[in-house]
Amino acid sequence: MTPLSIEILASVLFLGLVTATPEHQDALKLREGLLVGFFLAGLVTLGSLQAYWLRPLIQSLNGNAMFFGATALTAITDNATLTYLGSLVEDIPDELKYALVAGAVAGGGLTVIANAPNPAGVGILQEAKVFEDEGISPLGLFVGALFPTAVAIVFFWLLR
Repeated sequence: MTPLSIEILASVLFLGLVTATPEHQDALKLREGLLVGFFLAGLVTLGSLQAYWLRPLIQSLNGNAMFFGATALTAITDNATLTYLGSLVEDIPDELKYALVAGAVAGGGLTVIANAPNPAGVGILQEAKVFEDEGISPLGLFVGALFPTAVAIVFFWLLR
C-alpha cells in the first residue's frame, strides 16, 4: 500500500467511527480544518514563485536581523509561511537558517490570525464557557503572549 492509500483508509475509518458512535463524539469541525488545508496548499502552490525576491533579501540579513525580523513577522504572517519561504532560498548559512526558524517559533504565539492552525483552535475555544460573554480578544491574546515570547527570545537567541 502506498502512503496515500493508507491515509485515505485511515480517514475513511475515522469518519466511519465518528458516524457509527455519534453519542460519544463531538460534532466534527471540518470547516476549520479545511481552511487550514487550503491555506497550506496555497502556500506550497504559490510559495515557489517567491524565491526570486527572497534570495537577495535573506542573503542581505545578519543573524540578529533575521531572528528579530522573523519574530516580528510571525505576528502578522504565518510562521509556517516564513519557514517554508526561507527553505526556498538555497545556500544560506546555518546561522540564518537557525535564526529564521527560532524567530518564527519564538514569535509564534503572538496572534490568533497569523498562524494556520489557529482558526481551528478559535473554532473550539469560541464554544468554551469562559468566552461566552465577550468572545476571544485578539489584543488580549497578544498581550498574554508577550511574556512567553520574551522568554522564548531569551532561550532561543540570547542564551543559545
